[in-house]
Amino acid sequence: MSDQKLFTSVQVGKQELKNRLAMAPMTRNRAHNEAKAPIELHRTYYSQRASAGLIISEGAQVSPQGMGYIDTAGIHSPEQVEGWKKVLRDVHQKEGVMYCQLWHCGRVSHTCFQDGGAPVSSSSKNAGGQSFTPNGFEPTSDPRALSTGEVQDVIDDFRAAAGNAIEAGFDGVQVHGANGYLVEQFLHDSINDRTDRYGGSIENRARFLFELLDAVIEEVGTERTSLRLSPSNLMNTENDSQSKALYEYIIRKLNADYELSFLELVEPLADLDEHPQLARDVLEYYGPFYDGVLMTNGGYDRASALSVVAEEKAEMVSFARLFLANPDLPERFERNAPLNEPDQQTFYGGGAKGYTDYPFLEEAGEVEVEAG
Repeated sequence: MSDQKLFTSVQVGKQELKNRLAMAPMTRNRAHNEAKAPIELHRTYYSQRASAGLIISEGAQVSPQGMGYIDTAGIHSPEQVEGWKKVLRDVHQKEGVMYCQLWHCGRVSHTCFQDGGAPVSSSSKNAGGQSFTPNGFEPTSDPRALSTGEVQDVIDDFRAAAGNAIEAGFDGVQVHGANGYLVEQFLHDSINDRTDRYGGSIENRARFLFELLDAVIEEVGTERTSLRLSPSNLMNTENDSQSKALYEYIIRKLNADYELSFLELVEPLADLDEHPQLARDVLEYYGPFYDGVLMTNGGYDRASALSVVAEEKAEMVSFARLFLANPDLPERFERNAPLNEPDQQTFYGGGAKGYTDYPFLEEAGEVEVEAG
């Protein structure tokens, strides 16, 4: 049936994925060790979800400086690479495909993660948010602006992290350009007040993103490189005064000059009534500017995912909470079976509870297929 295209294969880079459902990146704070490396729980968690067409890992900080939350697994040290190797071994044994999300929190951080120093950003403006620290959620610390030379150091960190990800066995990488983290801290004029080559015009504010992508692609190849953008994001940012022009410029340039394995666009999750400069329907507004493989994310259920892929508005749909609570989500969707409800109390931190103990269909005895 044409509306079942969601369950058919799709080419992403050099990988032929078995379906068009992706597991979205989710911070879960389970790296309970000094090295901030994946543990046995990560192996179980990700391999349980290997039926996804593609798994995108939780954000993995590209350097110690990039950390903003407690117990997040990085991709910058030998111990972390070894930990991820075990995860990928298990995922690949189940014929899964997995990308590593490369992450730098920038100003969304706390001095406790920076050896008592200030987090870094495009400017010295505080995020006004919360950082998950050993003492619980605490206000983000005042950042300092990266010097022009230090910007290149951060780009080099992304390059090295991308290489580490491939060494660990990941099938590709995703640059985290969303949710108010470092890339958006350069993109948005509500944050970026720089006067060097990385500030001012739209082209200058986007320079960091494109130089970063160039470095990652040089390291691992364009067919292994993807990008996540949230053009109408209000998390950790007030976005940009010319948001539509900014993201149209970015996406048109990606389309013209880059052949990414895919581009993921995140729909707005906040009320945009007071932000007319932001696109209410991200895929509808920006999708026509891009000819490559598009992944859409944000608020989808089975019916809307089936529809958006059948109508060829996007090639793939990524799910966060639904994959969190349903390790066999593709099977449940294909059979239109009942879904487990996610337990929000166990999203961040903790152990196996709410992480690896969600039942599969057969385990729960939920084998009935609903009408529709």
